[in-house]
Amino acid sequence: MLVLLAILLASHAGSTQAAENPFVPIDLGNLGASPGSEAVAVNDSGQVVGNSFTPGFGPVHAFSWTQAGGMIDLGTLGGPGSEAFAVSDSGQVVGNSFTASSGVEHAFSWTQAGGMIDLGTLGGRNSIAFAVNTSGQVVGASESHNTAGLQVLRAFSWTQAGGIVDLSPDSTDSAALAVNASGQVVGFSDPSGNLIFHAFSWTQAGGIVDLGTLGGTNSGAVAVNARGQVVGSSDTAGDFEGHAFSWTLAGGMVDLGTLGGRFSGAVAVNVRGQVVGSSDTTGNAAVHAFSWTQAGGMVDLGALGGDNSLAFAVNASGQVVGLSIAAHENHAVLWQPIANLGCKATLAGCNLKGANLAGAYLKDRNLSDADLKNANLARANLSGANLKGATLSGANLSNANLVGAQLAGANVRNVVWSNTICPDGANSDANKGTCVGHL
Repeated sequence: MLVLLAILLASHAGSTQAAENPFVPIDLGNLGASPGSEAVAVNDSGQVVGNSFTPGFGPVHAFSWTQAGGMIDLGTLGGPGSEAFAVSDSGQVVGNSFTASSGVEHAFSWTQAGGMIDLGTLGGRNSIAFAVNTSGQVVGASESHNTAGLQVLRAFSWTQAGGIVDLSPDSTDSAALAVNASGQVVGFSDPSGNLIFHAFSWTQAGGIVDLGTLGGTNSGAVAVNARGQVVGSSDTAGDFEGHAFSWTLAGGMVDLGTLGGRFSGAVAVNVRGQVVGSSDTTGNAAVHAFSWTQAGGMVDLGALGGDNSLAFAVNASGQVVGLSIAAHENHAVLWQPIANLGCKATLAGCNLKGANLAGAYLKDRNLSDADLKNANLARANLSGANLKGATLSGANLSNANLVGAQLAGANVRNVVWSNTICPDGANSDANKGTCVGHL
């Protein structure tokens, strides 16, 4: 049944893209040299959690990443692999991990002080934690058994004081996917017992409330913010592809549309009402991560040079995390709003002095006259970028790609060149450790 849950979660996210994408995608790397990672959650302090292959194409492990400490491996519950799904503002991480028992996966909670602890199950073999709020309440799904002894999937809530508690009022399948600071839980359930799933909202006072659909058969709620705004995806009338929705008590369920394609799904919403997810693009050409706001509609976040990307989470400052697929490899990615970098509408002429843009995907972007003095641009993709008149003195351009970049009039004094691909395609290491003369 956890497979069924994975299928429901696989439908992610989008209309038109702004003249310049208001986000800068940043590649977060992976655990060791093994390719393949994804970022699935980010808290308000910028701590990112996700999953990565371990060195040598070893088992996938949950990770935590911070600007100061980089990526750290969270380990497992004694088995070979683990996955993270959420992080609270205090740094508590939740997910699931294989245990020492063969083939058994349990929900876990991890903290810096206490490490990884097993949250148990509702009597079945497997469980998974999907979300955690600021007070440490964890929600997810666990295998259990109904009154007839048949295996079912049940939504649960876990607290340090009360342990694991079944949220389902009946014996049908359900799963809890998110919880806000007040303890409001959202997810999906099968109220009829006929494998027709509807988004639900649960509160201690009101129990489970069916949120309905966008005119179709199935729906599922994936996230809820502090104001009670719920997002997810739903079938539309006569269409089983599904569209992203936003639901409020006052306005009901609203269709957020797509990025020009047929399907979309919302997976996260922050306190300001910014919604993120993924959608297929016009002509079903690719699946791209999106950000949606009431004022700006749906914005295509693009990808790290490949065709596809997925968004999984957004924090209060608008940072979005997810994955981008390039050269058949998954890369954990952080989409940084340019507003967070001090830029209003464009990177051109912006003061980016000392900015940490390591791993940034800036291909073909306009950074003319930008102040990048002492900026960290290690591993940045600046191919085709307009850097005319930019101040790059003291910037770190090690392992950066500058093929085709325009640097006429740029200040490149004291730039750190190391394995840098110069604008003419030459490697700085083969040219006395500099790209000067190859600009």
